[in-house]
Amino acid sequence: FVLTSILGFLMSIPVFIPKEGSRFGEFTTLFKTNPAVSFNLIASGLYFYGYNELATMTLKKTGAVTQSVANTAKRVIVIVGVALMLGESLDPIKLLGCAIGIGGVLLYSIIDNLVKA
Repeated sequence: FVLTSILGFLMSIPVFIPKEGSRFGEFTTLFKTNPAVSFNLIASGLYFYGYNELATMTLKKTGAVTQSVANTAKRVIVIVGVALMLGESLDPIKLLGCAIGIGGVLLYSIIDNLVKA
């Protein structure tokens, strides 16, 4: 997975230079002088790498469809959990989206059990 991360970084350089290249000096100064920025940037990169490494290991142990469904369920759980934590109202359209996601996970589980039997 390291190779994929490095290739992704190298492929983003041609996009980065024309878009943000002029502000790179400002960023490096901020990175060196503000410990919160440097810590958060490094922690974010490590967490993201760990998440992708775990996803790759999970994919090897399960199937692609199983991981896709689990990822969908995770997103629904995160959306509902954050809405509850922040005290946000769950509008009908949000509830419909969550219900579709949860229903899809439920249907996959039922169909998967039927096919195995």
